[in-house]
Amino acid sequence: MGNYSPRLLVKYNVELKKQLQKKLKINNFMRLPKIEKIVLNMGLGSAKDDKNTFKQALKELTTITGQKAVGTKSKKAISNFKIREGDLVGARVTLRRSNMYEFLDRFISVTSPRIRDFRGLKSTGFDGRGNYNFGITEQIIFPEINYDEVNSIRGLNITVVTSAQNDYEAYELLKSFGFPIQDYKKGRKNKVIIEESHIKETPSEETPSEEAQVEKKTIESEEAHKQEHSDNAESISSIEKEKNNGKKI
Repeated sequence: MGNYSPRLLVKYNVELKKQLQKKLKINNFMRLPKIEKIVLNMGLGSAKDDKNTFKQALKELTTITGQKAVGTKSKKAISNFKIREGDLVGARVTLRRSNMYEFLDRFISVTSPRIRDFRGLKSTGFDGRGNYNFGITEQIIFPEINYDEVNSIRGLNITVVTSAQNDYEAYELLKSFGFPIQDYKKGRKNKVIIEESHIKETPSEETPSEEAQVEKKTIESEEAHKQEHSDNAESISSIEKEKNNGKKI
């Protein structure tokens, strides 16, 4: 057992490094992305009232991962949820090295096909820093769980932390392991707020504002209309005078 190495770790060192180097166009081997840790987190809202629920959750996480789970406590008091500071609110496990690769291998090969109506995990779970988050709604999909001993259905959140510098590198890393994830959309743009583009320049004293220009144009058009009306009136009066003179003659 001293020389044992997980299957996915051997595959990463022998095959995947070269493939990622060509696909991501990275020259330095030390710069290639790799999985650093996997964190499983289970929230337990009723843990502070029911101690058996908390013990059962710890037992299930320990059975799933093969590593002892620990409880998580609230950092501050929230009166709306009737939670005091230091109350037990969940359980978590952090996997590294061999345990991490063994769990990943079991999840890809055995656990993910047991998910109901499974069509692949969504590729929108990346956080922008190369980490991937996804949720599991039922803990009974793990084959290590004995269904007869389950007292209630509980979900959990799984976070895969990588050394990738962006989401696309993390996606290619997980995809190379055979991770059941949907296609990554390269055209998806991150929301960037540029305040400078929304700053409007204040009008200077030399250049009049748009409202002043519009008001000036309306005044000029009214004056022109009045002048035209007066010219038409003068022309009509002159024609009438000529008619009258013609009648007298």
